[in-house]
Amino acid sequence: MKKNNAKAAAGVKEIARLAQVSIATVDRVIHNREGVSEKTKTKIQAIIDKLGYQPNVLAQRLALATRGTINLAVLLPVISPETEFWQAPRDGITKAESEIKQYGVNIHYFYFDQNDESTFEKQVKKIIRFKPQGILFTPTFPDPAVQLTEHSKKAGIPYVLINTDIPGYDAMCYIGPESFHSGYLAAQLVHYCTARDKKIVIAKIAREISTNYAILRKEEGFRAYFKDRKLENPLLTLDSKDTEYAGVSRKLAKLIKQEQNIGAIFVTNSRVSLVARYLEAAGRTDIILLGYDFTTDNVQHLKADNIDFLICEKPQEQGYRGIMTLFQHLVYSNVIEKNYLMPIDIITRENYLFYRN
Repeated sequence: MKKNNAKAAAGVKEIARLAQVSIATVDRVIHNREGVSEKTKTKIQAIIDKLGYQPNVLAQRLALATRGTINLAVLLPVISPETEFWQAPRDGITKAESEIKQYGVNIHYFYFDQNDESTFEKQVKKIIRFKPQGILFTPTFPDPAVQLTEHSKKAGIPYVLINTDIPGYDAMCYIGPESFHSGYLAAQLVHYCTARDKKIVIAKIAREISTNYAILRKEEGFRAYFKDRKLENPLLTLDSKDTEYAGVSRKLAKLIKQEQNIGAIFVTNSRVSLVARYLEAAGRTDIILLGYDFTTDNVQHLKADNIDFLICEKPQEQGYRGIMTLFQHLVYSNVIEKNYLMPIDIITRENYLFYRN
């Protein structure tokens, strides 16, 4: 009981006394404001943890009521049959929105064409002019994405990246998969299911491949697995910037005609259903096929046994957690966790009925 009383009694003044700093300095650390050295911040945070200090939630809610609404900006690809994957993060965002709307939080959506960088750039400019209190987005195009993050840092606006991070960039917060290990896991599955003399195809199907960090890192992880284990399976590449079925099927037909003894195809994104459709039409049930994401077409092909494995990375949770991270930081002054990596789930025909994005 004494311990609990001590925790309850611990306040900003006591923390300041123990840390031998001013109350203002403690307040900056609690509310994650700039102007405190890392050494002092670490010292204060250690005392806060030891005392079990909790900010006054009631006072924060009253402060929220007096300062009015909080506007959050969300930047995502336009959702279409081709980009169905993005419906899951949007559903997660909507779920979070329904839970926090009562606290005066409004979410404003900005959409771009993921095949057209100029639409992303236009929305970045709109968001900068809009001046939101927080931003959640996926950095599909690295250069304008960095522009938005740099602006946010200068303006003191917290932001969260989901699904993919920016290569070589120290972002404030990333919520999503670890792409290299995701590709590494995919290679392990292929290794277990494929004879050592079989050829393996790595298929990248996207309008923009050279700047698509997520699929490039998955390929890197996939190749690393085979290299680390000194496996002799030949690894072939199929790149298609044409994302329509007709174009993908032509490339596949040409490759399979040229290369005998193909044992598996690894598709680095959600367009694995295009490959499944071709293999089904060609009657190639001898080729192991795996790819990403719990979309309608992919699940139908999984059920039909045209896809062997789907690798899924909780996109709905990414959207939900991203918004809640911003909310808890802005309202309750919670420190933003730098990286929150999603689990890498393996979905098969036997367990898909029980999976939740």
